[in-house]
Amino acid sequence: MDLTPKEIVKYLDEYVIGQYEAKKTIAVALRNRYRRMRLPKEIQEEIIPKNILMIGSTGVGKTEIARRLAKAFDLPFIKVEASKYTEVGFVGRDVESMVRDLVAASIALVKERHKEKNKDTIEDYVTKKILEKILPPLPQMASESKKAEYDKSFQKMRQKLIKGELDDLKIEIEIPKTGLSFEDNSLPPEIARAQESIAKIFTIGLNKEGIKKEVTVKEAKEILKNEASEKLLDMEQIKLEALKKAENEGIIFIDEIDKIAVSSSAQGRQDPSKEGVQRDLLPIVEGSSVNTKWGTVKTDHILFIAAGAFHVSKPSDLIPELQGRFPLRVELDSLNEETLYKILTQPKNSLIKQYQALLGVEGVELEFTEEALKKIASYAFEANSKMEDIGARRLHTIIENLLEDISFNAEDYKGEKVTVTVEYVDEKLKDIVTDEDTARYIL
Repeated sequence: MDLTPKEIVKYLDEYVIGQYEAKKTIAVALRNRYRRMRLPKEIQEEIIPKNILMIGSTGVGKTEIARRLAKAFDLPFIKVEASKYTEVGFVGRDVESMVRDLVAASIALVKERHKEKNKDTIEDYVTKKILEKILPPLPQMASESKKAEYDKSFQKMRQKLIKGELDDLKIEIEIPKTGLSFEDNSLPPEIARAQESIAKIFTIGLNKEGIKKEVTVKEAKEILKNEASEKLLDMEQIKLEALKKAENEGIIFIDEIDKIAVSSSAQGRQDPSKEGVQRDLLPIVEGSSVNTKWGTVKTDHILFIAAGAFHVSKPSDLIPELQGRFPLRVELDSLNEETLYKILTQPKNSLIKQYQALLGVEGVELEFTEEALKKIASYAFEANSKMEDIGARRLHTIIENLLEDISFNAEDYKGEKVTVTVEYVDEKLKDIVTDEDTARYIL
């Protein structure tokens, strides 16, 4: 992650429109982690991450900024809703489960990286296994001429396999029987280990003999890749790397943190479940050791990004200790008409490009006039002003309604160019947006 804060912001600009202050704050926080890892060990331990509190309405890009960065820089990232922890004892989960989920995400990332590093070894294993099914090995007593002939055929078949010429050929492979698996990371490690022990008891003897199945060579490649990964990858090394990565590079995004703040307008009434969640969160954000089934994780250097709309409560309604653990505050702007227009047209993955690609599958060339795009943004802004402000998410409902008929009758437009004009936008949306009652149900 050798990018300067300016380069990080530039990268984010391709996906998230506006919100410069939020991008800048997160870019600096990420760069500081890179700087910290290059310092002597004794100083590293002293430097704690500056956690961030993002304040802004839904749909303005809070989660998208954090998720994009985690994906781009290959960082373990998980998003949790603070409000679900108020349900513990009913259907909720304990607060420490967020750290276990982060380690699980880290293990998946590191495993994928090791697969990529050992790609050639894995492919050799798969190729050898498939070729042995197509050309069974010769007995030890075979003559030299037979062996030479076999080698020649083997190499010829190997080339065909690599080129994909044998993909449709059916072969019989043995798939190992899988035992019971418990993947719930929310469970305390003691219970998780007990469950795994029970699973092992039930699966003793099951894996001695696999299930024979006839599949195509193409399917066999994927099945055997997983088998090769399990046999060839050093899972102990992956586990150690993943724990270190989660501790030093992990990002936990806590959404809806305003839902666990006890509003000062509540006339002195305290909500024990909300305040309880805040107190449970405190040691994790502050820095503590959490036991997971993969090992102990220290949360001291995990970056926590909390976000909330804070319409009813204020950041100062959080308990003082928790407020102090989020020293960086950044307020995100609500989206105006111009920003909504830019969101429609500028990002690499803009909604317009997505729908053009989707209808392109049906052979339909979808086009929008400039006026039509501006009108869509205008209607989205109007709907947000009249009802709850759901930010850029309003564009999804508006465009889905606008293009519903074209999508439904796509085969009628095959091979044609369909242009969405401002008149078409008015015809489809004007009555819905202007009638507030209808808009509440449809948009």
